[in-house]
Amino acid sequence: MQLKTTLYSLLATLLAAPAMAQEALEVVGVPTPRGLGFQPAATELARDLQWLDGMILVIITVITVFVTALMAYCIVRYNRRANPTPGTFTHNSPIEVAWTIIPIVVLVFIGAFSLPILFKQQEIPEADITIKVTGYQWYWGYEYVDHEFGFDSFMLAKDELEEYGYAQSHYLLATDTAVVVPVGKTIVMNLTGADVIHSWTIPAFGVKQDVVPGRLSQLWFAAEKEGVYFGQCSELCGKDHAYMPITVKVVSEEAYQKWLTGAIEEYAGVPQAFDVAAAE
Repeated sequence: MQLKTTLYSLLATLLAAPAMAQEALEVVGVPTPRGLGFQPAATELARDLQWLDGMILVIITVITVFVTALMAYCIVRYNRRANPTPGTFTHNSPIEVAWTIIPIVVLVFIGAFSLPILFKQQEIPEADITIKVTGYQWYWGYEYVDHEFGFDSFMLAKDELEEYGYAQSHYLLATDTAVVVPVGKTIVMNLTGADVIHSWTIPAFGVKQDVVPGRLSQLWFAAEKEGVYFGQCSELCGKDHAYMPITVKVVSEEAYQKWLTGAIEEYAGVPQAFDVAAAE
């Protein structure tokens, strides 16, 4: 009887506290000092955005080089010394048609690729997990609506980072409680603001959505790699705007279910059932 009671108490203790959700996860989505490129893409949305950025960069580079070369040619060929008697014509119809048609073709080409990517972001798929996000001055509130529990997420102070398993370099990025989601699942977030406009952003996921008081907006993502991902409020929202980070942990399905059991117990106050007889 004493053994049964001890085991029951041990199981209750383990399930009562929300797990750290697979500790020692690799930190994947994090800014780097003097970084020039994107964070590693962890979703299809992020890959699409990074590809589109690269494609447009090629186009604007070609245009910039062409215009610069054309200007240099005109400076050399038609300066006062090389061309003392300037032309007197007022227009050139073929050139005027060309500089109207060519930009239109370029813009249509860019739009043919950018609009489908935009629509993919805005067309919200059926969710595996739905999370309500509320922006406050200056922290985030999360509610797992499918399981009827929620929690608030605050930035960690420098002397708290080690306790929660973060490095000192994660100051201003890490929070005391993280959003935990399983890898490969479609996550839909319903976002709103409680006071002023905030913006929920995870660069490695390719998502950024303003949260507006009195309005409900949505975003979605499906993370493809386990790890820790950081973001920050990206809409100026007051004096502590810089102290409103976002932490998302992407874990395995097994680790997520373990975390979920503890989170329901902790945040919703719903005792979870045990098979005590199996522990005898």
